[in-house]
Amino acid sequence: METLPLFTYCLFFLLSLLIIFKLFFQTKHKNLPPGPPPLPIIGNLNLLERPLHRFLQRMSQTHGHVFSLWFGSRLAVIVSSPSAFQECFTKNDVALANRPRSLSGKHIFYNYTTVGSCSYGELWRNLRRITSLDVLSTQRIHSFAGIRKDETERVIHALAKASRMEYAHVEMSSMFHDMTYNSMMRMLSGKRYYGKEIQAQDLVKAKEFRETVEELLQLAGVSNKADYLPFLRWFDFQNLEKKLKSINKRFDTFLDELIHEQRNKKERENTMIDHLLTLQESQPQYYSDHIIKGLVLAMLFAGTDSSAVTLEWSLSNLLNHPEMLKKARDELNFHVGKDRLVNESDLPKLTYLKKIILETLRLHPPAPLAIPHVSSEDVIIEGFNVPRDTLVMANIWAMHRDPATWTEATSFKPERFDEEGLEKKVVAFGMGRRACPGEGLALQNVGLTLGLLIQCFDWKRVNEDEIDMREANWFTLSRLTPLNAMCKARPLVNEISFN
Repeated sequence: METLPLFTYCLFFLLSLLIIFKLFFQTKHKNLPPGPPPLPIIGNLNLLERPLHRFLQRMSQTHGHVFSLWFGSRLAVIVSSPSAFQECFTKNDVALANRPRSLSGKHIFYNYTTVGSCSYGELWRNLRRITSLDVLSTQRIHSFAGIRKDETERVIHALAKASRMEYAHVEMSSMFHDMTYNSMMRMLSGKRYYGKEIQAQDLVKAKEFRETVEELLQLAGVSNKADYLPFLRWFDFQNLEKKLKSINKRFDTFLDELIHEQRNKKERENTMIDHLLTLQESQPQYYSDHIIKGLVLAMLFAGTDSSAVTLEWSLSNLLNHPEMLKKARDELNFHVGKDRLVNESDLPKLTYLKKIILETLRLHPPAPLAIPHVSSEDVIIEGFNVPRDTLVMANIWAMHRDPATWTEATSFKPERFDEEGLEKKVVAFGMGRRACPGEGLALQNVGLTLGLLIQCFDWKRVNEDEIDMREANWFTLSRLTPLNAMCKARPLVNEISFN
């Protein structure tokens, strides 16, 4: 009889251990959420399909709004109903405040030390405090209103220049991304990276950073099998770890240069990095370069792409529904008038504009799957037992399209928010202590930009066909194709001179 290779023995041993573990786990923990039967070793990883939010919605239609999957030997519970989501992040908020360990968290987010990747504890509380008080406080957001206004008006000026006499064909996706990136970079470092006046080396840096972010968005997510099957890391399955290390090196070099430039400036400026460096002088243990880089990366990663894609989807929906575009313009004419541009102080009065943004966030949440949570103790969700150390994932995209909550759930209907209380069921920014702290800044950015675009231009589709609303297969809910449209400057724009 031939001797079996060592690899076969190891595989047999792992299989035996897994079967024993599963039998023990299922005997110990009764009343787990239902789900498809797992295979040995890989669990249900063989079933996963992209885009993951659509796959998980289909699974919920078979197994219920709270169901389970096995990612290798790791139990994952997926929540797809507003009631279960509410129970998770009110009643069980502290117990579900941890984050999972992943290759992305290790290599990209500085070994789980950024505000979004670290688990609940002293480090997270310190980072959340810094974010709330020093980076995204109401006062600091207000202090950057001039930057947001300037960057948005640059877009208006560029569009007006191209369309003063007749309709112009414009590609809006890159314009939105350039604007949100410039706005965020000016708040962080006082420096623009896109535009005709930008130096060549800065344009190169910005292009490399954008490409790196896009590469990460394609790699990020819970469907990376090496996160749940550790033996795949022995030979770097699909070169994932190598790619993530390369991304980290590029991010880190860019962030080091940003901090170095700010530190060596002769005079202090009103920038987020400069403010953090000032605090570093008196409290170096809380404001280390390592922590500052993590905060800046989180701002760039979460605060640029999400606002840009929300603007893309908002304008896409309005182009497909010109009657809603007219209604939004009528509201602007009534509350703002025709002799000045809308500004951020007008936004609270523009209720229909807000409903358009809410409906866009409902149908196209920037993060269709919330960042996964990990239970630090046994909890109960919708009557099911969820053991300690379980991944808990909220399918926001599915909740926002649940016909039990939303009439005509897949239709774009801003008027639905005339119903009192429905606004609170849009949870694109999460809920509880791990909710996105940048919600206020994002809504200001999107509201001002969309308001100006509606006020200043007539819009129509490139042809009679409706705008393509397909999604890219990324971690964020980006459009599959760039948004192209026709615009023509309205009289108001032609009467205003821009600096």
